[in-house]
Amino acid sequence: MRKAAYTLLIYILVLSACGNRAYDRYEHTPIGGWEKNDTLTFHVPKMAKTGVYKEDLGLRIDNSFPFMRLTLIVETTIIPYFHVLRDTVTPELVNAHGRYTGNGISHFQYTVPVREFHLKEGDSLRISIRHDMKREIMPGISDVGIILSRR
Repeated sequence: MRKAAYTLLIYILVLSACGNRAYDRYEHTPIGGWEKNDTLTFHVPKMAKTGVYKEDLGLRIDNSFPFMRLTLIVETTIIPYFHVLRDTVTPELVNAHGRYTGNGISHFQYTVPVREFHLKEGDSLRISIRHDMKREIMPGISDVGIILSRR
């Protein structure tokens, strides 16, 4: 009986670890502020399976972020074809009442959908992200990330 319980527990743990996430990584931005010409680049390794993948942008900010919205440019290059997909993402981070719309207390987390696309087995990605705000140095952004999930 005890052996069956351990086997069931291991089986549940293995299944819970088998999600659809193909890639999930965050990069820190400088403490003094994220400069407009500082591009964050993510190198996604080769895909293990062919399929439709969903690309999400992860964002972490703190109370020092001075705006309600943030404009980000996301360039996704599919390798080996070097097909470039450009998206502009403008999430609302603070609502009209001055409340942060993300999850958290003093640091806030956001997940913003970017796009879905078809990838073949062996395809890899290079994803570049930069902010497109009028202010050259953007304070209050602590981390920017990419989450890639197989649909």
